[in-house]
Amino acid sequence: MNQKLQPGSKAPLFQVTDQHGKRVSLEQYRGRKVLISFFRYSACALCNLRIQHFIERHPAWQRQSLDIIAFFESPEINLQAYVGKQNPPFPLIADPSAVIYDQYGVESSEEKVQSTLAAPSIKDVIAEVEAAGYKLTTEEGSNFYRMPAEFLVDEDGIIRICHYSQVVTEHLPFDTIDLFAAASR
Repeated sequence: MNQKLQPGSKAPLFQVTDQHGKRVSLEQYRGRKVLISFFRYSACALCNLRIQHFIERHPAWQRQSLDIIAFFESPEINLQAYVGKQNPPFPLIADPSAVIYDQYGVESSEEKVQSTLAAPSIKDVIAEVEAAGYKLTTEEGSNFYRMPAEFLVDEDGIIRICHYSQVVTEHLPFDTIDLFAAASR
């Protein structure tokens, strides 16, 4: 397993291509705050619901100089077929070889995924996802055991908050992201 990053460390740089073929590098966000979010795969219903929530909050976060970059361990064609249909106003990055996932220490864990699926609370989560119109489905060739992770990076490229999920349904709380976005330099 790759080493997890720590708050206070410099965010690993990357240069990738988003869902529209546009080059995206972490360096181009210097001077702005960034939420870097690592999702499981592009057909993941839980991930799609989280992206929907990001889209809803995006205008307020933009006014506070917070940008979003969302990674999926999926090929570009799947990114377009699933999560790309939401047409988010921020970059979606296909990283099927998990190169950037590895740089950020994002883990895969069959044990953690299985414990999530066995938890009694999963029924409530499934109901919420289905009510939002997303189907629980797998994606051929995807890493079903990938765990989500999210990082809040400041204007100088320093990671201020690292969140490595312990269960598939866990993400950085929106209150935490909102406080980070609202904080002045």
